[in-house]
Order: sequence, then structure tokens, then C-alpha cells
Amino acid sequence: MTDATIAIVGAGPVGVCAALFLAARGIDSVLLEANPEPAHDLRASTFHPPTLEMLDTIGLATPLIERGLITRDWQVRMHETGERALFDLALLADETPYPFRLQCEQATLVALGLEVARTEAAVIVRLGDEVCGLVRDDDARPTLLLRNGERIQARYVIAADGARSVVRQEVGAGFEGFTYPETTILATSGFPFHEHLAGLSNVNYCWAAEGTFSLLRLPTLWRCSLYADIGESIEDALQPAAIAEKLQRIVPSESGHAVAEIRAYRIHQRIVERYDHGRVLLAGDAAHLNSPSGGMGMNGGIHDAWAAAEAIRGVFDGGDEAVVFARYSRTRKAIAEEQILAQAHRNRTRMQERDPTRRRAELAALQAIAEDPIRCREHLLKTSMIAGLRQAEAMA
Repeated sequence: MTDATIAIVGAGPVGVCAALFLAARGIDSVLLEANPEPAHDLRASTFHPPTLEMLDTIGLATPLIERGLITRDWQVRMHETGERALFDLALLADETPYPFRLQCEQATLVALGLEVARTEAAVIVRLGDEVCGLVRDDDARPTLLLRNGERIQARYVIAADGARSVVRQEVGAGFEGFTYPETTILATSGFPFHEHLAGLSNVNYCWAAEGTFSLLRLPTLWRCSLYADIGESIEDALQPAAIAEKLQRIVPSESGHAVAEIRAYRIHQRIVERYDHGRVLLAGDAAHLNSPSGGMGMNGGIHDAWAAAEAIRGVFDGGDEAVVFARYSRTRKAIAEEQILAQAHRNRTRMQERDPTRRRAELAALQAIAEDPIRCREHLLKTSMIAGLRQAEAMA
């Protein structure tokens, strides 16, 4: 039996940040990851201002910004006409030292975080150690069961092991919600869309005659979120020729678009009933899933990790465990439901609208917000996740 102060399951962005947030508060942890090395495929890629503020406390904001793409505005646009509602994050300059979105792969954050964690005396990094079960003894101390037969007993466990969380299943937490009907097709390309589409931002949500798509720019490529045409199967839509046709609609090019990666995925909206289960705290995708529209999923998970570290520090400082952890659960779930999931659902629903008249009305409403500095600032506080964190502070 191995003893640990805090055991963190999952070494993605949420788990790595949780370990470093705890270390910054003087608390030891062991970080367990099933895979022998971090995932390198393209997943989340947007970092919001308050997330950068949190990362700055563990020395990761500056190196991440150096490797990313600062994005000072984002837009919703009509593809054929170029009409758009443009949201300028400069309006948040008095609210945050980072009045922008950062476009950077989550794998970059994980790599930077693990590099720091391996030099941090308070963190033990163990890659390739899969957690396959969890039991709790008479005093409710959780014991993690590893695939290699080892048992790790911890004072507390943070479950950051993603959408298929083993820990969530072991504590019996339901994961209620639904799956959206559409399948998103991610295609990445080094094609310079910004040189061909006037007024393009680094983050663009677009309506088009054939449906909808988004274009998000990263330092070396664009990630294009595409969808099957009406009457087209997902299998057919994933064919290179079909992807090429969809990209040609966006920007015709005789030389093509040099697609690097094609991947399909379904979008879910789910949330657990509570984030605390005795001495186990759920965080990130282990606790909630939402549409990626708006880029809030990974950010919300990192905010969970921050709040979990704060809660554990509060218990170590003499706070009542049940009260402190219940507060963590109550505040983080409320923010997920009322801010993250609600906004992501609205964003997804708006962009899936196909009726031209309703699209026009939606665009006009967004333009009215964007052109009014007071309303736009309020909108940006919500979409940049600042308002949600303030709500959590007020609830605490």
C-alpha cells in the first residue's frame, strides 16, 4: 500500500494544473496518468483571460502566451456577405491583465505543466499508471486500485480523468444529460484563410448557405469545424474529397487546402448531481461536458482545479471538510449549469440555425450588442468567463 496526501487521477490540463495549484499552496500530490505519454492530438485550443490569470500563479501564463496566438477579437459572421458582429476584448482592459483570448493547443499547456511538475518537490508524476478502481475503508479514506496491482491510499482524490472517468463511475455519480444530433468534423489545415477572407478574426463562427462552420486560427494552422451536408452520411462527409469540397466552398483554391488531420466527434451536454463524494472531488470533463462552441470546456475544468485546490487548502487550514467540499460542489456546479453549459448550448443552437430570416435576426441582435460599449462589455464578461467566477465568489 502506497500512501499519498492527494492523488490526482488524469494528467490532462485539469489534472496537471490541479497538481501545480496544490503545490503552490504547499500541498503534496501524486499525479497518475494511464497513458505512457500525454496526448498530442488537437483538442481544446482557447484560453480565456481568467484562466491565464490562474496559470500565471504557477508560472505557466508567460511561456504559454509565447507559444500561442493572442486573439484580441472574435466574431460571428455571414460567410457569403462578410457581414459580422465583432467583439473586441479591449473593453476588458480594466478587468484583467489579459484582455484577449489565447489560441494554443491544450497539449502545449500539458507539456509545459509536466515540465514544471517534474521539477516540483511537491508533485510526483507517474505516467503509464492506470487507475482501474477505487474503494473506501472504514474512515472513508479512498484507495485507488492500479492496473499493475498497486494500491494507493490518499487523504483526498481529485478525479480529472475525463469524460469516461473511472473514478466517477466508482463513486456512483450519475452523469445526466444528452447527446446533440450532429457530428462535428474537425479538419486542420495550414491554408492561410486570413489572407483570402476580408476582416477575418482568429476566432470565427460562420453561417453559410450550406450550413455552418467555424474557423479557429492557431500558430501554425487553422482548425475548421465542419458538418455533413443535408442528406450526406458521416462516412461520406469524412472522405478526403468531401472535406476538400467543403473547404473549397469557404475559399476556392486551385492548389487545394493541404488538410493535415480529419477527425469526427459527437457533442454531449452532461453534468453530475454533485462534485463531492466524501473525500473524492470531481473536476473537468469528469464532472461536466458541454458543446465546445465558445471554448469553455477546458477553461471550466481548469477553474474546477483551482477551486478544488482552494477547497483542500481550506480543509488543511482547519475548515470543516463536509462544509468546504459541499461549497466546492455547489458553486462549481452552479457555474457549470448557469454559465458554461447554458452559454455553450446557446452558442451551438445559434450557429445550427438554418432559417435565413432567423439568422439575420440573430446577427442583428449580436451587432447591436457589439456596437454598444456597455452591453458589449457585459457580454464579454460572460463569454470570457469572468462573470461566472465572480458569481462563484459571491456564492462562497
